Amino acid sequence: MSYSSHELRYAIIGTGMMGREHIRNLLAIGNCRVVAISDSHEPSRVDASKLVPEAKQFSNYLDLLNASELKIDVVVIATPNHTHAEILNDVLDTGAHVLIEKPLCLTVSECKLAIAHELATHRDGRVVWVGLEYRYMAPTMRLLTEIQKGTCGDVKMISIREHRFPFLHKVDNWNRFSKNTGGTLVEKCCHFFDVMNLIAGSDAVRVYGSGDQDVNHLDEIYNGRKSDVLDNAFVIVDYQNGIRAMLDLSMFAEGSKNEQEICVVGNSAKIEALITDSVVRIGKRNSGASGVEEITVTQPLGVVAGFHAGASYLEHLAMQKAIREQGMAEVTLHDGLRSVAIGQAAHLSIELGRAVDINELIK
Repeated sequence: MSYSSHELRYAIIGTGMMGREHIRNLLAIGNCRVVAISDSHEPSRVDASKLVPEAKQFSNYLDLLNASELKIDVVVIATPNHTHAEILNDVLDTGAHVLIEKPLCLTVSECKLAIAHELATHRDGRVVWVGLEYRYMAPTMRLLTEIQKGTCGDVKMISIREHRFPFLHKVDNWNRFSKNTGGTLVEKCCHFFDVMNLIAGSDAVRVYGSGDQDVNHLDEIYNGRKSDVLDNAFVIVDYQNGIRAMLDLSMFAEGSKNEQEICVVGNSAKIEALITDSVVRIGKRNSGASGVEEITVTQPLGVVAGFHAGASYLEHLAMQKAIREQGMAEVTLHDGLRSVAIGQAAHLSIELGRAVDINELIK
């Protein structure tokens, strides 16, 4: 195993909320530096430049990629969803390591093309990573550890609830339209489908979705177009190994103490992860309700909390370790595709009013 200790030089493409979140995390990590930023929206670029005033600024990301004197090691793509496919292909052509924010692309077809392009441009040691950081939240990590230890026994059921506030405002309101986001169940919920996939340890085979746009953005019209992003849904996923999973999403539930909850039930125990409270509950069948153990979990000392309770910081540490040790990405393009596939299948199920086999999308 070889180890590279040189300073990693980063470029950030897309300097909105998540782009700046990545910059703040990188500033807290030693032996790396943001040397370039790019965003076509000048106010976002100006805000990012205040964090890294020494970084070279570009309004066009292609000019950044063509600036060979910058000697960029890693590119972070944090642009709107509908731009991911094109930008990722251009970055892959440079040979740099890549972290691309979720969702990987809008559709399974786009994800498959991205995977094919990575193979066509592959170089040994290159790390290509998808930003599905929810798996690095402290309660989720503890839940995953307990499952791996066998605490649940054989996992049978997974349920994830997200009851939260509506979508935030973005530049040019791009996130108000499904054609730009892939739809709410791709844009927002790919995180949770990734966690489901990790817990199930199997491939999804069938998806049933029920959802609609009932409360949020109903009167919002932009350039003559009405917002069309759904704001609530139930999604049921059947896995190849027999595990069943369900997502319960509401984006008009601001009055929630825990925005996100994960529950896993096996033949030996039930484990709950209350994300906002950073609590994990373990209830074993042979102990009954009175024996439920409640554990407060925290990230390791020194982790920068940021917008995702330290998950983005840990994600960068893990990626840098893979780069320096010429290891593999923990969150691969295939992981990105699998999470998008469930979201896309759920939207198709809602449209058609029937269950959708994943093979209808992945052929």
